[in-house]
Amino acid sequence: MIEQFVLLLRKGMGLTRFQKRMMVIGLDAFLCMAAVWIAFSLRLGDWTLWSDPIKIFSITAMLLWLPIFYLGGVYKTIFRFAGAGTILTIAKAVVGLSIPLIILYGFVTFSGVPRTVAVIHPIIFFGLLAISRIVMRYLLVDIVNAHHFEGQYRNVLIYGAGAVGKQLAASLATEPSMNLVGFIDDNPNIAGQKLNGKPVFFSSDLETLIAKNQISDVILAFPNAPRIVQQSVIERLSELKIKVQKLPSLSMLIEGSITVSDLKPISIEDLLGRMAIEPDNILMTGAVAGKTVVVTGAGGSIGSELCAQILAYNPVRIILAEISEASLYQVDQTLRDIQKQLGNLDTDIVAELVNVVERSQVSRLLAKWKPDIVFHSAAYKHVPLIEANPLSGIKNNIYGTLNLVFEAEAAGIKKFILISTDKAVRPTNIMGATKRVCELILQAMAARGSETKFSMVRFGNVLGSSGSVVPRFVAQIEKGGPVTLTDQRITRYFMTIPEAAQLVTQAAGMADGGEVFLLDMGEPVRIADLARTMIHLSGRSLRHDENPNGDIEIVEIGLRPGEKLYEELLIGSNSKPSSHPKILTATENHLDWTALEEHLDILNARIVAGDIQGSISILKNIVPEFNHSESD
Repeated sequence: MIEQFVLLLRKGMGLTRFQKRMMVIGLDAFLCMAAVWIAFSLRLGDWTLWSDPIKIFSITAMLLWLPIFYLGGVYKTIFRFAGAGTILTIAKAVVGLSIPLIILYGFVTFSGVPRTVAVIHPIIFFGLLAISRIVMRYLLVDIVNAHHFEGQYRNVLIYGAGAVGKQLAASLATEPSMNLVGFIDDNPNIAGQKLNGKPVFFSSDLETLIAKNQISDVILAFPNAPRIVQQSVIERLSELKIKVQKLPSLSMLIEGSITVSDLKPISIEDLLGRMAIEPDNILMTGAVAGKTVVVTGAGGSIGSELCAQILAYNPVRIILAEISEASLYQVDQTLRDIQKQLGNLDTDIVAELVNVVERSQVSRLLAKWKPDIVFHSAAYKHVPLIEANPLSGIKNNIYGTLNLVFEAEAAGIKKFILISTDKAVRPTNIMGATKRVCELILQAMAARGSETKFSMVRFGNVLGSSGSVVPRFVAQIEKGGPVTLTDQRITRYFMTIPEAAQLVTQAAGMADGGEVFLLDMGEPVRIADLARTMIHLSGRSLRHDENPNGDIEIVEIGLRPGEKLYEELLIGSNSKPSSHPKILTATENHLDWTALEEHLDILNARIVAGDIQGSISILKNIVPEFNHSESD
């Protein structure tokens, strides 16, 4: 019987916040009317009354109660721990209700309504509300937690015992699946004390605490701490078999509406081992403010973020050029939502379905909108797919870029920024070779004295972009493994999507023509280490020879065709700093335009003839360092 009751309570706790709030408002409406009846009955000594005066007073009280309580914040705090703060909020709201009732019924005579009822009713109403909150707290926390079910009960530590940690503990107090063991904090004024009735421990006790109390979850509650401090804590926790989560938005915490489902896992950006690189707002503004901008591949992960970043710096117009109708629709809608949030309604957002391989479409696009800058992001980027479909990859990447370059110069566009990749440096796959050819096209055009400033940015691996290893690892971990990687020795440079988009925009602000821009991404990350950290932070253990009963195994599947063990960012060693301390620039050797154009004409003929090997051979002539192997 008790278990069935607990099940019913759990089911109720699974309702949405809106549904819960409506249920509590309904309960309070009933208590408001009950308080009226009790007040009249006490005053008149008759417990059988339900007269017209009672009905009139009830209607008045109900009309005043809801707006006063809502504005008083009663229903923002109702789901928190029912402590002194909750009762105080209710008391203030009841006082706010009593004032108009006393004024109305104390100084105006209503037939059958004693003046003292206006005083008695708020007192009784407050008592009923306080009792209801205490009972709710008892039912939802004490009983449910005392009758938890196997596998649903998790021992939790909150890392951070400041105001945020305290508020988080209050917000999660009614969660039946979580048992708060205590807090971790190194502040000597807090550690060793109690907070919300729970002990505060020093971080030096962390490993012992986790083992002794069978801790399964640690929630980080120090959002204002320096990034380096947060990363240090995350790195330490990654060595332990516990699930690490962090707070959602602070606005949700302030409203007191956090539930377990709102907590966020540690993002991969937190695992980079370096601080996020901040943009130079002067560069960003100077690059795009008051300008008309074209972004090709606008619906992709990089292109869409680039558009969002540009929008924040007040361009006159953003032209979204995209071949995929679905992707174009999605990015168009997303940008319009962002535009409303920014309050930047002056920027014109234009969606254009364009295939950059069709030169006539490119020509019409640039002639129609006369942009100041073109950001060329459209490309086929997935290495295995291009290895399997080489002619399509070569045609799209090289001749799409060539069409844009020719038409941009003809239209007198001021700046053209190509988005390239570190795979273009001494490429071992067709995708990387095509991107190197694209770079050579821009470098040759810049060298021959074009009025358009052609420059390029070279990315590392972009976290969260389509085809990135990280989303694949996340999906594999959620399914229980195995996590697959091609080689334990592989290392990669990583950057976040915002960093990538900001690099592109800032490059436009610094571009002089012919140079390559790249981000100082620190040391490369070993992919196997990244996989292990992600497994540990999900609360699972790694299965290997020394731990055969672990949760998730890492399986090595061998290098794919054209895949490198490590990537490079520069062809030479002549990089130099730019006006941004974390952005480097380099001018590299390249073919002159006449020789390059001859190669491109021959390559196009090979593509038209469907000659795969001939096309790859020409790529090797253009890019002598291209070391292609179909089976590494």
